[in-house]
Amino acid sequence: MKNILVWDLPVRLGHWLMVAGFALAWLSGDSEEWRLVHVAAGSTVAAVALFRLLWGFVGTRHARFASFVRTPADAVAYLVELLRFKPRHHTGHNPAGAWAVLALLGLALLTAGAGWLTYEEIGGDMFEDLHEGLAAVMLTVVGLHLAGVAAGSLVHGENLVRAMLTGRKQGAAEEAIAGVRPLAAVLLLAWTAAAVWFVAVAS
Repeated sequence: MKNILVWDLPVRLGHWLMVAGFALAWLSGDSEEWRLVHVAAGSTVAAVALFRLLWGFVGTRHARFASFVRTPADAVAYLVELLRFKPRHHTGHNPAGAWAVLALLGLALLTAGAGWLTYEEIGGDMFEDLHEGLAAVMLTVVGLHLAGVAAGSLVHGENLVRAMLTGRKQGAAEEAIAGVRPLAAVLLLAWTAAAVWFVAVAS
């Protein structure tokens, strides 16, 4: 086991953009004065989620869904191992974390979609209620994800938050990715900025 490069720059940048976007959207959700900030934050979350879906097919090794998404039974088995303090180490996402990633991406898009319909005053209160309900579910999943990160960090003896900052984790040398993909990170920023401008400003 060595300290190797696991997470490329688009994965890390996208992760923290979603964290900031969701936090800001949640904090500004009840204020009419901060409505455009709320819309911009939600647009950021949605844009990053769309990019991450694409990156899950064309990204680096540990970013691709094929490398870390396992069956629900595998996720349950990992959680049982975690409760017994004997989970297997995974260089990329563990099976339970993988399903949290998928859930958060799906909820991000659904919540943003309902929010956009509300912003455009389509459907009356129906989509507003749906938007708020989905946001609450997403917050719950975020909480479970944070609990899993804390438990995984403790049991495996590695700081998973720091890993999402530096991109480096413990793993076999042959599991390391070749580079951080800076051009893709620039494309992510440009795409996100364009999406925020189009939804929150141009419309």
